[in-house]
Amino acid sequence: MGFFDKLFGKKEKETLDQGLQKTKESFLNKITKAVAGKTTVDEEVLDSLEEALVSADVGIDTTVQIIDRVEKRVARDKYLNTSELNGILQDEIRGVLVDAPESNSYSFQSALPSKPYVILVVGVNGVGKTTTIGKLAYNFKKAGKSVLLGAADTFRAAAVDQLTIWSERVGVPIVKQAMGSDPAAVAFDAVASGVSRGAEVIIIDTAGRLHNKAHLMEELAKIRRSVQKVIPDAPHEVLLVLDGSTGQNALEQAKHFTATTDVTAIAITKLDGTAKGGVVLAIANQFKIPVKFIGMGEKMEDLLVFDKHEFVDSLFSLG
Repeated sequence: MGFFDKLFGKKEKETLDQGLQKTKESFLNKITKAVAGKTTVDEEVLDSLEEALVSADVGIDTTVQIIDRVEKRVARDKYLNTSELNGILQDEIRGVLVDAPESNSYSFQSALPSKPYVILVVGVNGVGKTTTIGKLAYNFKKAGKSVLLGAADTFRAAAVDQLTIWSERVGVPIVKQAMGSDPAAVAFDAVASGVSRGAEVIIIDTAGRLHNKAHLMEELAKIRRSVQKVIPDAPHEVLLVLDGSTGQNALEQAKHFTATTDVTAIAITKLDGTAKGGVVLAIANQFKIPVKFIGMGEKMEDLLVFDKHEFVDSLFSLG
């Protein structure tokens, strides 16, 4: 059993390998073609590597950084063969990924930094925000932690209904009000209820709209003030959920949300079945915010704790 298997479990590693299949097939195929018949890294090889990174939705800015670092390493280390180039490329890709504070040690079983631990979840409609909340609740509960959900996306009846279904599936309580209720009031009630019940984790859903950034900022600020009436240092985490299959569009959404609220961590969903897995690199590098979770399927177990070493290892795995 290898290092990654010991740290994340064989099942989680297999899920990641399978989820990144389309991205790595496209990516590795282009890398192989770039170095075919080459004994040294010349401009043509670097151009081909750049194309491979861009096609995986790594983004222009991040790609330029990686290629520049590779070029400097090649000049210094005197590149000899393809496997060495792969090693250098992996090192530099890991270098652009931002570590979470709990890097390489975080899991759902980890001790919580605060009890109750309040997570405010933000993101536009359709990215898998509510599903991610359900998966978080499942994984925290599976790890033995008591969880409560707050349905503060009160502008869509479907959002409250969907979160209610997840609460029933996972078997955790939910605090909700009628559609159109004040989101801040729901958030307040959720945190107050969580405290009275002795909940260890409180996860609050928020409305997913971007048409009016000023209104979004005002609403999120109001929610923050409401929960702080109960717990002064809450929320302890503001988790932005992005749809990885949308590639560069996910970057645009990240720009809006990071401009309007203090995002502390990112969850990237729907990475399975897309060749755009490189967007993880672009998002982490551009916003300097750690990617904490990645979604690799529909099942409740398919939300994985992100680790850059495991991610890069899977990206370059031929299995």
